Amino acid sequence: MKRLIIHGDPGIRKDAVIEYDGEELTCFGINRNGEWHGPERVQLWCTVGDESEREDYQKRNYVPHFMEVERADAEEIEVLSEKGKLEV
Repeated sequence: MKRLIIHGDPGIRKDAVIEYDGEELTCFGINRNGEWHGPERVQLWCTVGDESEREDYQKRNYVPHFMEVERADAEEIEVLSEKGKLEV
């Protein structure tokens, strides 16, 4: 599991499946930053990982401050699935 900071908006939301740097990743959580005050383009701070890490994410079995952080432009992200199912 790691933090992926995406500069720009590739059109994804929670539970999206993306490919970055040859790796298929699931976006467990997304924080959108920079809408009102901040950088020129919006930034998506995504907690991503392999589907096998979902239980660790849901149970908060990780320390966010010690996660590996990578940065990418929206153009570098290939969107395989834009979102998960909406739960009502």
